[in-house]
Amino acid sequence: MQHRIVVLGAGYTGAVAAGRVARRLHRADVSITLVNPEPDFVERVRLHQLAVGQELKPRPFVEMFAGTGVALKLAKVTAVDADRKTVTVAPADGSEREVLEYDTLVYALGSGWNDGGVPGAATHAYEVSSRPGALRLRDRLAALDAGRPVVVVGGGLTGLEAATEIAEARPDLDVALATHGAFGDWLSKKGRGHLRKVADKLGITVHEYAAVNAVEADQVTTADGRTLPADVTVWTTGFAVHPIAQATALELTDRGQIVVDATMRSVSHPDVYAVGDAAMAIGPNDKPLRMSCASGVPMAWQAADAIAARLAGVKVPRVPIRYFQQCVSLGRKEGLIQFVTADDQTKDGALTGRVAALYKELICKGAAWGVANPTAGLPTRRRRVVQLPGSAAAAAATAPATTTAA
Repeated sequence: MQHRIVVLGAGYTGAVAAGRVARRLHRADVSITLVNPEPDFVERVRLHQLAVGQELKPRPFVEMFAGTGVALKLAKVTAVDADRKTVTVAPADGSEREVLEYDTLVYALGSGWNDGGVPGAATHAYEVSSRPGALRLRDRLAALDAGRPVVVVGGGLTGLEAATEIAEARPDLDVALATHGAFGDWLSKKGRGHLRKVADKLGITVHEYAAVNAVEADQVTTADGRTLPADVTVWTTGFAVHPIAQATALELTDRGQIVVDATMRSVSHPDVYAVGDAAMAIGPNDKPLRMSCASGVPMAWQAADAIAARLAGVKVPRVPIRYFQQCVSLGRKEGLIQFVTADDQTKDGALTGRVAALYKELICKGAAWGVANPTAGLPTRRRRVVQLPGSAAAAAATAPATTTAA
């Protein structure tokens, strides 16, 4: 009987995990079902580009997983029962809900935007953490007349990329950014200087120490009483994990992330692995890994390799996950690569300008390429397909040859 592996979510982490496991284990031994509501891979790190009208390259899963044995199920996950080892899904075609049974589950449902409970944010603000959100923002920006005010709330990586992309694509708009602290306060001196230079060049008004505590249809209000006009408010203050896990018996953090060990295996349910924003994993110096593609993809590699090794009965590889840089696009012509320590602390070194923009573009292309080529970079000995002990495939491979007389 095949070992049933179900992967929930086909973002960077889920797609990489599914593809990597499929390329590590013999197809006769396992069935791999990838559950996702959309038929195409979404490059989340490019959604700010989509929001300003740029077209992104289509990446259909049927092409990406052709010949791998990964079965794509277009459906929305509605429930997970980690004790009974079942997943309930609502098919995208509107048919009746189905229950999928699994032997191993990879939970990669990720995260979405977090309005933080700020009054009016959920009603009036726009987000760029999902394709529907980015498309909604694109339509709204396209309808704006010249000179109208746009406020991006949040000075993190997403906020910086959204504000600069909008300002570059629509120089006729009055773009502002509101951040709760100093502008780029986590960056090196060189990084902060370049960030201010680009913001000035693009005409972005920066409001520092301006935590927003209310959003209305035409303005935002800051905690210190300032009122900023805003025909469009773009909310980028953080992410909230998918809520499905909160209704399960899995051990979670206060934020709703699944607690995992160094191999991305749930500490409470050993048949469940969690990767990406949905998981709380510990990195260098005992610090939690931050929600990011830079964390999620290595987590998916680790989980896939651990699943394959445990099923094959071989030693589980454990490769420490560490950081090297934070990559920020500042429009299409400018970028910032802030080099960091293994535990994500800022170093003095930073790459800026056009070279940094090209560097970031290579990172984005590499991430998408890695989804379709999930075993790239593996030592040759670990790329090979392995068979499960006692499986039909293994038995066939070791059976003595027979000869039939003519």
